[in-house]
Amino acid sequence: MREKSADAFRNIGEMAEALGVRTHILRYWEEQFPMLRPLTRAGGRRLYRPEDVVLLHTIHRLLYAEGYTVKGARRFLTEGGAQDARPHAPTPEQSSVAAFDFGALQAVRDRLASALAAA
Repeated sequence: MREKSADAFRNIGEMAEALGVRTHILRYWEEQFPMLRPLTRAGGRRLYRPEDVVLLHTIHRLLYAEGYTVKGARRFLTEGGAQDARPHAPTPEQSSVAAFDFGALQAVRDRLASALAAA
């Protein structure tokens, strides 16, 4: 199959696959981020424009790589962060903080699971 051009519209399945999330997550983001408004066609089919694709990548980065909450990411984008909506890799400092926080959360989860199993 040929790769689509950068200017081509993407459907919800293509975007979900590109971001590694399920389609219901993208629908949820549409509810939570008012600036994300894909075109809708007959039957409710969503088509994401190139600017929507950039915004989706930014939302994904904020939530999954930088550790923002949905509310925090929405605030970031509405308070001026949208002009820097290019997807980019986190800095080494951000990566180590995110990795440390994630590891700490996993440890807490494991201890709670052990406590529940012992009870």
